[in-house]
Amino acid sequence: MSAGRVDAEGFAAWRSAQQAAVEAALSAWVTPDAPAGLGEAMRYAVLDGGKRLRPLLVLATGEAVAGRPAAAMRAACAVELIHAYSLVHDDMPCMDNDVLRRGKPTVHVRYGEAQALLTGDALQALAFELLVPDDGSIEHAMSAAMCRLLALAAGACGMAGGQAIDLASVGLALDQRALEAMHRQKTGALLQASVLLGASTGSVSEATRVQLARYGACLGLAFQVVDDILDVTADSATLGKTAGKDAASDKPTFVSLMGLAEAQAYADQVLDQAHQALNQSGLAQADTLHALADWVGRRAS
Repeated sequence: MSAGRVDAEGFAAWRSAQQAAVEAALSAWVTPDAPAGLGEAMRYAVLDGGKRLRPLLVLATGEAVAGRPAAAMRAACAVELIHAYSLVHDDMPCMDNDVLRRGKPTVHVRYGEAQALLTGDALQALAFELLVPDDGSIEHAMSAAMCRLLALAAGACGMAGGQAIDLASVGLALDQRALEAMHRQKTGALLQASVLLGASTGSVSEATRVQLARYGACLGLAFQVVDDILDVTADSATLGKTAGKDAASDKPTFVSLMGLAEAQAYADQVLDQAHQALNQSGLAQADTLHALADWVGRRAS
């Protein structure tokens, strides 16, 4: 795996500061005043948990292209809201039926299935509301472009479609090509969109955009391979979710297909491709994006 381009201490400081800024913005925008306890459930689903990888990708890419910080923060929070809504719905009994997420009971366990369904719906709507503010902080053309990016990544050709394939694949022996195709939609589409949302806050050439899209796609695939590895090697307390769930549910994974050692080697290979894409992007300030790729590869949860 390629070495990080910024020192670990500098990246950790950047990451911590940006995570705190995202948390503050989410807390301000996800208010508790929605009726009948819905606001409380929304805040429970979003706040005080998670690595905030997707917002960090938006913000780091925005910095790399000298984009507009206000637009980048809105996009960062929007993509995190989409991610949070997907987790709420995926954890429900009709899908993955999980009881633990980010180290605490899942939303349907805490608030009931009906409230969990509404929580996900409301978070999805709020994500797009953030991208079309009425205060003039984002130009209409930029808002439209970002909404389209996020909708494509979250919909039938992206995350939702990937989840449909995942549910239909339980008990099936997918080959590597089919498994990658599923995860490019289920996991990769939103991670790639995070990078492209950050790029859309500034001005980049088509050649740079192509390489950033390649970086995001490689990062998304590597993230999923590492996720499959951690499902086997880490415990529930470390993961913040139920360990061994994929094997227990007879879901196809990169580990079940390749074996543990080969899956790790493959993750390293794909992350190297992400670094190569950045090196070919023409961006002068891609250090933090390189560091984020390395963070994905060595994360423990």
